[in-house]
Amino acid sequence: MQFSPNNGDFTFVSSTEAQELSGTIAAPDIQVTMGSDSGKDQYATAFLRQRGYGWLLEVEEEDSEESKPLLEELDIDLKDIYYKIRCVLMPMPSLGYNRQVVRDNPDFWGPLAVVLLFSMISIYGQFRVVSWIITIWIFGSLTIFLLARVLGGEVSYGQVLGVIGYSLLPLIVVAPLLVVIGRFQLISTLTKLFGVFWAAYSAASLLVGDEFKTKKPLLIYPIFLLYIYFLSLYTGV
Repeated sequence: MQFSPNNGDFTFVSSTEAQELSGTIAAPDIQVTMGSDSGKDQYATAFLRQRGYGWLLEVEEEDSEESKPLLEELDIDLKDIYYKIRCVLMPMPSLGYNRQVVRDNPDFWGPLAVVLLFSMISIYGQFRVVSWIITIWIFGSLTIFLLARVLGGEVSYGQVLGVIGYSLLPLIVVAPLLVVIGRFQLISTLTKLFGVFWAAYSAASLLVGDEFKTKKPLLIYPIFLLYIYFLSLYTGV
């Protein structure tokens, strides 16, 4: 008994009529291609999002801005501070410096550095002098500011704080000379007066504007006294 194959690839023979079973199977070439990693990732991503776990795939974006230098973070401009120092040490208008930048563009770190430097050379083994000089700088500037406002001046406390702080530089320059000429009483006294006048003139020329008119001495005098007190903290007199 023989059955006709349906697809021509097999031959069925009845076991009662044939002694052997023979046939061939023509199997087509099967090529299995595994999905790429990206395909798997896309499938996993789609699966997680469908299940409501898409938040697991969120990646925090890195800050594109580069970290700023420390001086820039603290808003410290060394070139600006150096220019202001020259404006204070050389207050003569004939030198061509734009001295109003010390008043109009106040900063904190420059005056603080000057005050700390003056405190360091005034220690004489007593560290409490540092805090006292800083206190006098802050409250002395506040007094000058309040007096300037009462007299009609248009200055801010930050401007007065910066000008008074920077104007301590002449005293820092004079201080080493006092160590050398301290034995000469007359020369030492003249040097002290020169340092105080230098500092007071640098500060007053920036803070005392035309709006004071005839009231200028009322502001110049306390500025002068303030720097005399600063110098007395250094000399101990």
